[in-house]
Amino acid sequence: MRTVSRGLISNALRFSFSIPNILQLPISSVRTRSFGIRATKPKMGKNREEVGNDNVIKSHPRVNKLQQLMHIESSGGWEKCWEKGLTLWDIGQPTPIIVHLHQSGALPKGRALVPGCGTGYDVVAMASTERYVVGLEISDIAIKKAEELSSSLPNAKFVSFLKADFFTWCPTELFDLIFDYTFFCAIEPEMRAAWAQKIKDFLKPDGELITLMFPISDHVGGPPYKVSVSDYEEVLQPMGFQAISIVDNKLAIGPRKGREKLGRWKRSVRHSLL
Repeated sequence: MRTVSRGLISNALRFSFSIPNILQLPISSVRTRSFGIRATKPKMGKNREEVGNDNVIKSHPRVNKLQQLMHIESSGGWEKCWEKGLTLWDIGQPTPIIVHLHQSGALPKGRALVPGCGTGYDVVAMASTERYVVGLEISDIAIKKAEELSSSLPNAKFVSFLKADFFTWCPTELFDLIFDYTFFCAIEPEMRAAWAQKIKDFLKPDGELITLMFPISDHVGGPPYKVSVSDYEEVLQPMGFQAISIVDNKLAIGPRKGREKLGRWKRSVRHSLL
């Protein structure tokens, strides 16, 4: 894991993106509308910038090494990845689109959950007096790094990090928001229905799920496993979730442009009452 100073998080949290609100677009406009978005080019950590296009995912030595390690280590594989610095998902700063959504007031207030939070950049980026954010992580090393990086920041009292297995964890309170990025693609595809069930269990009836869908590609194997919009719909719709909007992530870091979509989901009224 590349060492990142606390100052980098503080600077990232002050990013200002002068871009239009892309969140209210209807699904019918996803494939037809051009947004012309401009933003400050984010710094890319050497880990996550290595995982971009399909060819990199298929053939990059570090990706192959990560996959081999995960297949050898039937338990504790993610901890081994952190030990060996194979954290290719970590860009060393908050995800730019999350910074924008927070600064533009487009995130639900209340309690938020980030499963597979890693070093916790997005947890800290979303936290405020109006939003308490919980970062869930299975790795001791990741939790320690997240706590170290967030402890001296002004909004540290609005975050907490828990070591727990997403699929067995039972929170004491439900959430108004869940943000998933590089978690859905990290689990084996046959576990995706269980992921959707947990999302339903963890969210309040009127809560919102935000998914940053990556990698949208045609590669074989994983992690990361390929995803598509239909993969999310297949498991979320039976749980009563409908997409409010699905748009290209125009603030994706360079290698990921064109391979990420931002989805916002809520349960229908009928299912929320069940």
